Amino acid sequence: MTIRLGNAPVSWGIYEFEEIEQKYPYKQVLDEIADAGYEGTDLGPWGFLPTDADKLKRQLKKRDLHLLSAYVPVKFADPDALAEAEAIALRTGQLLVALGAVAIVLADDSGRVPELIQQAGKRAGTSFLSDAQWDVYAAGVNRVARKIYDELGLKVVFHHHCAGYVETAEETRKLMDRADPELVGLCLDTGHWQYAGGDALAAVKEYGERVRYLHLKDCDPEKRQQAIDQDLDYFGATALGVFCELGKGGVDFPRILNAMTAFNYDGWAVVEQDVLTDKLDEPLKSAKRNRKYLKGLEL
Repeated sequence: MTIRLGNAPVSWGIYEFEEIEQKYPYKQVLDEIADAGYEGTDLGPWGFLPTDADKLKRQLKKRDLHLLSAYVPVKFADPDALAEAEAIALRTGQLLVALGAVAIVLADDSGRVPELIQQAGKRAGTSFLSDAQWDVYAAGVNRVARKIYDELGLKVVFHHHCAGYVETAEETRKLMDRADPELVGLCLDTGHWQYAGGDALAAVKEYGERVRYLHLKDCDPEKRQQAIDQDLDYFGATALGVFCELGKGGVDFPRILNAMTAFNYDGWAVVEQDVLTDKLDEPLKSAKRNRKYLKGLEL
């Protein structure tokens, strides 16, 4: 098994949410990803990194970094939003293909619905969508994935995400059972899976080779319980520190990586810290600590 490691602008607090201030210029983020020992990066929100392929290629080459993927949130629960979503996904995918990226990461447009934001981490065994709505949702995922693959030949993975319609293990299963397995793989985010009440190791065992991309994130079980007890919403739990550094929470990374070895996973894993901080030097320090932890696991 060969797993190469990337990091992402989100670990520097670069989110797609306009209300969250972006505190770092893109060149600094790329410098620090490389300095921390990672080989690749996610695109981050559209427009954070250069969207001109030649310019971005030069910036990445300076740092010996590869562009790996892009996270594309879509309102799949709203069929009327699909045409615009297809256009956005294609635009993003064209840049990814030009840079030799490995996947486009589709996801729900999480963090927009107040009830989902409030119930994040507290929803195991429930669903906000009916079976008919799940059929519509999955049809949208298949439609966009087919468009991306047919026109660009780019692999598509779906990212379950807290504060969205596809958060829990049950909800992920409802979608993946309906999604075309040839078109749609699973991007397993270990931290979001645990925060939603699941077991990331069990997810690897359930989905096997359909896990086609990895986001490495940890989840502090004590902070998670504290967030539940205090009825914190998704953003409150994140600010509390529910997504701790790798090896400090409840995700069993050694056993997960062993399970990935069992089906010969050969690809990339992206570290995502998802920490909100006012300490401007902390993201680099955290990225280095996470890299050190993974080196201890022989990655």
